[in-house]
Amino acid sequence: MDSEYFVSINEVAKRLSIPAHTLRYWEKQFPTAIRPTTGAGGRRYYRPETIKRLETIKSLLYDRGMTIAGVKKILHNGEFGDALNTNKTETVVRTEPVTVIKNADAESIRVAIDYLEQAKSFLE
Repeated sequence: MDSEYFVSINEVAKRLSIPAHTLRYWEKQFPTAIRPTTGAGGRRYYRPETIKRLETIKSLLYDRGMTIAGVKKILHNGEFGDALNTNKTETVVRTEPVTVIKNADAESIRVAIDYLEQAKSFLE
């Protein structure tokens, strides 16, 4: 295998600063988005496009505060490509009240709705 094209699970874990067991868990949760190539002995190797998907999943879960179910919904609706291309500054969840929404795009609204649904379930 070309070492520049395929990256081991341990290297990906280091790059993303998350444990390898989290990557294996995400493989089970998002099987359509994360499909590593397996080498001898069942070792996992990731292609660059898979690493980009992992970075997006990490951002959606950790930076934007989405749930696993929320990310699955994005994948199911075919909006994952949009999530890859969105600018992080456009989808930051604000903690202060917003009285006027200017130039809101559909993804920003979906992120806000997801955040509100999470807050609602926390309060219930």
